[in-house]
Amino acid sequence: MMKILLSNDDGVHAPGIEALYKALVKVADVKVIAPDRNCSGASNSLTLHNPLRLHKLQNGFYSLNGTPTDCVHLGTNSPFAENVDLVVSGINDGPNMGDDVLYSGTVAAAMEGRYMGLPSIAVSMGSRGHDYYDTAAQVVADVVSKMDEQPLRLDTILNINVPAVDYDKLKGTRVTRLGRRHRADTMVQDKDPFGRHIFWYGPIGGHQDDAEGTDFDAVNKGFVSITPLSLDMTAKSHQDRLQEWLTKTS
Repeated sequence: MMKILLSNDDGVHAPGIEALYKALVKVADVKVIAPDRNCSGASNSLTLHNPLRLHKLQNGFYSLNGTPTDCVHLGTNSPFAENVDLVVSGINDGPNMGDDVLYSGTVAAAMEGRYMGLPSIAVSMGSRGHDYYDTAAQVVADVVSKMDEQPLRLDTILNINVPAVDYDKLKGTRVTRLGRRHRADTMVQDKDPFGRHIFWYGPIGGHQDDAEGTDFDAVNKGFVSITPLSLDMTAKSHQDRLQEWLTKTS
């Protein structure tokens, strides 16, 4: 039976990870290591200046006082680690599409699995839909079941976003590219009870690129979006142009 390490960024007590565990444990051997608190927006951050403490909860999940990346690193590259075939992260409470992937702790956990040489899946609700975690969980279970027949390439991260609808209302699945958002609204300035300035992030930006073929477009039309992600951030199409520019300016 396939061995899965399951994590998230919403925290070990989040309903999304519970729903995903219930679906995956039917098709795989699943171990859960997740942050002890909500770490949304943590991206690929590591805990470098404090010791990491692991606690086993009554439901068998492990809670860690670290980031999503810490959780996956501990579960794959430490004395506590076991052999793992696949890393799965989610279900995130809300979308991780377009530019979201740069900040997402959910996606970062999957990326850490890839760093460890493992195929990885990140799954998120394409829109706020607390009543539809079971839909996303079943989508991932379907993907994992297919991997028994056709293993996923080791250099692949699948970023899955699922519409907030009943499973039988899904239109299907589309392989997509990342869309783009407009920049976030200006940060909000306020004062605390002592009169000191404080700041809050403003709302995330709206869709800038939601054309056909993007993750935004697929989810908006009721399809599951699956975007393959690569860790190589090199802008290969710009290498020759940059070399030409350096040559002219030298």
